[in-house]
This record gives sequence, structure tokens and C-alpha cells, in this order.
Amino acid sequence: MAEENKTVSQEETDEIPVTGGEETEQEAPKEPETAQTEEKAPEDGNKTEETPEAPKETGSDEDTADGKSKTSFFGKKKKDKEKEKLTQQVEELTDRLKRSMAEFDNYRKRTEKEKSSMYIIGARDIVEKILPVMDNFERGMAQAPEEDAFADGMRMIYKQLLTTMDGLGVKPIEAVGKEFNPDLHNAVMHVEDESVGENMVVEELQKGYTYKDFVVRHSMVKVAN
Repeated sequence: MAEENKTVSQEETDEIPVTGGEETEQEAPKEPETAQTEEKAPEDGNKTEETPEAPKETGSDEDTADGKSKTSFFGKKKKDKEKEKLTQQVEELTDRLKRSMAEFDNYRKRTEKEKSSMYIIGARDIVEKILPVMDNFERGMAQAPEEDAFADGMRMIYKQLLTTMDGLGVKPIEAVGKEFNPDLHNAVMHVEDESVGENMVVEELQKGYTYKDFVVRHSMVKVAN
């Protein structure tokens, strides 16, 4: 009996390692899983290493806030400079426009004055050429007899001519009994006459005319000293 127990015990002990070996053989493949977990651990570790970047992002936000404030400050300063530059340009253009308008207004007035002067000069030349005809009318009527039908007709024509010339702005210069005026009168003779005042026109030798306040022809007069 003792031998059988020994044999059994030996057989059991012999079988134990076999089962133990089988268990170890069965548990052996589980090692790669641990390895995989161990291999995954670094990945988790890498993730955990990335997490500390959060404070850096906060710091970068502060930096960006400061950068934005600086940028806004310099941007505002730049805008102010641009605004000042634009305001200066507007003022310069406004000044140039005012000068151009003033120059144009002066040019317009000068042109109108020149046109008016040219018209007056042209009309004065025409009036000056008509005046000898009026002088001949006066000479002829002075010699014509009174109560003559032909002479009366000539007087009527002369009167119509004077009316037309007056309507155009041609007027005779008053001379006799007026004080001598070199702007209107041309003294061709001097006489001693105590009955009239000094430097007075006593006789008109040729009638003078004006056209719109411009002298077309001076009156030829005799002046008392």
C-alpha cells in the first residue's frame, strides 16, 4: 500500500508539472497583450506630454492680446496720419479750386470789358466818320434862306439824324458859356474879354461829340483870358 501511494504520489507529482506547464503555455500568449499595453503606454504618455501645452496657449493668447493692442495702436496712428494727409489734400484742392474760380471770374470780367471796349472803339470810329456829314448839314442850313421848302426839308432830315444819333448814345458837348475843360474842349483861339470870366468859352468853332461818355471829337473853341 505504501508503494502504491508513493506511485500515486509520484504520478500526481508527475502530472502536476504537466498541468502547470500547460497553464504556463496557455498563459504565455497573454504576454503580447501586456506588451501592447506597454507599447500603448508611450502613446498615452505622448498624449499626456501634449496636454501641458495648454498653459502655453494661454500665454500665447496674452501675447496675441498685447500684439493686437499694439497693432491697433499703430493702426490707429496710421489711420490718423492718413486722415490728416487726406484733409491736407482736400484743403489744397479746395484752395486751388477757389483760385481757379477767382481767375476765371477775373478772366470773364476782363473779356467782357475788352469786348465792350472793342465795341465802343468800333462804334466810335463809325460815329467819327459820320460827324463830317453832320457838319456839312449845319453849314448848309446856316446858308439856307428862311421859309424855304427845300431848306425846311433839310432841317427835318438833320433833326431826325440828331435824334437817331442821340438814341445811339452820341451827344453834343456843351461849350459856349462853360468853363474851359481840356478833356472836352480844344482851345484854338484866345481873346481878351472883360465881360466874361477868365478861362471861359466864348465861341464854338466846331461842335464836339461824345459816345457813351467817351469823347469822339473835342469841341474847337475860343477861350477868354
